[in-house]
Amino acid sequence: MMPSRRTVLSTALGLAAALGASAAPAVAQGWEPTRPIQIVVGFAPGGGTDQTARLIASAAQELFPVPLVVVNRPGASGTLAAEIVANAEPDGHTLLVGGGSESTSVPNHMETNYSLDQFRGVVRVNREHMVIVTKAGSGLDSVEAVVARAKENPGDLAYASSGPAGILHSAFLVFEKEAGIEIQHVPYQGGAPALAALLGGHVDLAIITPGDAKAQMDAGNVYAIATTSDRAPQIPDVPALSELGYAVNLENMKGLVAPAATPDEAIAYMQERFAEAMRSDTFATLAARADIEPGYLSGEDFEAAMTEMSAAIRAAIGERPEAN
Repeated sequence: MMPSRRTVLSTALGLAAALGASAAPAVAQGWEPTRPIQIVVGFAPGGGTDQTARLIASAAQELFPVPLVVVNRPGASGTLAAEIVANAEPDGHTLLVGGGSESTSVPNHMETNYSLDQFRGVVRVNREHMVIVTKAGSGLDSVEAVVARAKENPGDLAYASSGPAGILHSAFLVFEKEAGIEIQHVPYQGGAPALAALLGGHVDLAIITPGDAKAQMDAGNVYAIATTSDRAPQIPDVPALSELGYAVNLENMKGLVAPAATPDEAIAYMQERFAEAMRSDTFATLAARADIEPGYLSGEDFEAAMTEMSAAIRAAIGERPEAN
């Protein structure tokens, strides 16, 4: 279950007001696209990253004189697409939907043929809160209970992730470092199998979306013990880890990035138009229909957020190299 369309629409309209008041960039001059702009997606059609690409492309198309073309290049947890864009001609005609595992997490776990500093932020489109859940009846009904159990029995607890090196895996590593505990990592091929493993009693913790957390809470299946960034509107009573004394601030972000050498004029031109698109009724309607939570950031702020998350993950991996 995801947030209601009314909730997301309200969020989007509030975002539009904020964008109109303070976030619109200066009008870009001196550059215009001369051929279609490719928005490269590192995952198959139909998934969350692909939905973000098609949402922003549809909302912004009328503001561009050339087609905005979504191109799916799935493979290697999104790193194939990231490598393609990192090495693309930096002329403003090739963008990546980045900000998630392929940008902030995977390059810290393993060697890739690109790095985060090979990208330049254009605009953040949406954000997805991440919620730590435990099985109902397990006795792990709070972060305090998890930390106490982990300290009493180091290594006995286990958590499921949607795959090694992804943002969910990394979120647990950062939490472990902050809490001074060790929990076993059990990777699965996707979020649904990870949740099934939790419900089946094979692991003790998992991270899921707020909508899924609410549905499982309502069914009496899980305890939602904390979010990994701020409180999620769908489950406002669930605290953030930061409120509980743990310096964790990670979420699954999606936005547009360009090769790092892309000219300032091209970045400004695109940011201006994508920001305007996010203020539109079309964007609000499409976001509500897709149950996507808007999360505008300027290119510069999006870049800073990715860098901060990546640094936190790198620090956690440095503490626990065996968890890579």
